[in-house]
Amino acid sequence: MDMFSIFTSLLIYFSGGYVFSSKRKHLLMVLVKMEKIGLSLFMVIINFLYNFDYEYFFPLIFLVFSVCEGALGLSILVSMIRSHGNDFLNSFVLSLC
Repeated sequence: MDMFSIFTSLLIYFSGGYVFSSKRKHLLMVLVKMEKIGLSLFMVIINFLYNFDYEYFFPLIFLVFSVCEGALGLSILVSMIRSHGNDFLNSFVLSLC
């Protein structure tokens, strides 16, 4: 059972990384794939801590930082849509800021 959960979480991680690197048209898709990668890393951490009988404080801190990262990404998305009118990464030029 442990090898299945490790394989599943690594499969989720690598599929999220592949889609993150190949589908970079919309900022919302990039943010969703980053959350997918973060959740797969959370699954790996939980499985590691369960196998070695450690405490679960670190995954709680990891989830807090993951939620903060998601909130920051959504606030950047909202400000980008308000200023540029869409979430295409091609229309966002850093030299205009």
